[in-house]
Amino acid sequence: MATSNIKGILGSDIHNVWEIVLDIDKYSIWRSDLSKTEVIDENKFIEYTKEGYATSFTVTFVEPHKRWEFDMENNNMKGHWIGIFISKGNETQIDFTEIVIPKKWFMKPFIKSYLKKQQTQFVLDLKKALEQ
Repeated sequence: MATSNIKGILGSDIHNVWEIVLDIDKYSIWRSDLSKTEVIDENKFIEYTKEGYATSFTVTFVEPHKRWEFDMENNNMKGHWIGIFISKGNETQIDFTEIVIPKKWFMKPFIKSYLKKQQTQFVLDLKKALEQ
């Protein structure tokens, strides 16, 4: 099992941040790592990388403008993501934690660095989307 966490301050109010992060249909517009998303229902969606690799997500908890959690799974891993959002006036503090169990033994040495890379890219892409 690997755990990765990223924290930061985004230069936008919590309502705007929340709207962008939870608008899954529009992920492919601002996420540089995705080609498309497919919303199955209000609690399930699938993300597809630019290479066509699919990851399924099941939302497990939503507290509007405060917390969003989901389980995720693909052929290589399964895990859980926790997103905490805190209003700081015109800014938003984020605290994202990802806990992943690799399904393939040879991935264990690389999973933590992969998670950190993914989280960093997500936050960079989110910051760019908020600037538009």
